[in-house]
Amino acid sequence: MGMVSAGRMETFLAVARHGGIRRAAAQLHITEAAVSAAVAHIEKQLGAKLIAKSGRGITLTEAGRVYAEYCRGILGLMKEAQAAVRRAETGRLRIGVVATAGEYILLRPLASFRRRFPDIELSLSVHPRDALFLELQHHETDLVIAGRPPRDTGLVVRARRPSSLVVVGLPELDPLHTTWLLRGRGSGTREATLGLLDQLRIEPATLTLGSHGAVLAAAREGLGVTLIHSDAISQDLENGVLRVLPVEGTPLDRPWHAITTRTPTPTTRLFLTHLLDPAEVGSDAFNTG
Repeated sequence: MGMVSAGRMETFLAVARHGGIRRAAAQLHITEAAVSAAVAHIEKQLGAKLIAKSGRGITLTEAGRVYAEYCRGILGLMKEAQAAVRRAETGRLRIGVVATAGEYILLRPLASFRRRFPDIELSLSVHPRDALFLELQHHETDLVIAGRPPRDTGLVVRARRPSSLVVVGLPELDPLHTTWLLRGRGSGTREATLGLLDQLRIEPATLTLGSHGAVLAAAREGLGVTLIHSDAISQDLENGVLRVLPVEGTPLDRPWHAITTRTPTPTTRLFLTHLLDPAEVGSDAFNTG
């Protein structure tokens, strides 16, 4: 049985992601006929149907879903292999962060790292926690800064930095009798909030706001209270707009984690060393404890 080429895998993955031949062709800048031919070729080599017609579009078969997952991992590993053989100081580093960590935890260490190693090709993406862990498992990202990874993922916590979740709002609000502002699905803070509300045995009105910035803006306007990382609110506390409200069971201990796969690239290890070094990043340093 012949091997499926990386190019054909990319093509199939585009079909899987976009849910259609036409959209995949547009994204890849090739003809629809070329996309269809690539998928047909893979199906023939695998001896399995990967897509089925569904209304005007297509849907993945069970085999198609399984194969798409493998394609992600294989293509991610191939790109990682190219990066892994470059010298650490001239390599590539893709960091994924949840919004709070991106804004308040990582920017300064990243800036000092960039000054030390200007030749490293650096990229930073911001996604909900669950999406980041999937990217890391598929080798599409090198390092993630987020809450704790789920068990059984094969991901490795390399360093931590203490942080806590507190409830904030306008001073006059009573957390037990007001609206709670929530983050979108896939957010670790959202899960922690729902857990806390269960523990408090209250079922308040909730308002879901997609981004971390929107939640804070709503809290400043008095729309409700929210559970949030203490790292994100120092400015608001200083200028007296928001206050930490005493709620039973808080603050919650929620350290930040620096997470990689089992096989971090040399450039990823270089960044971890930087992140753990107080001489380089001062009070922003992570620790291995």
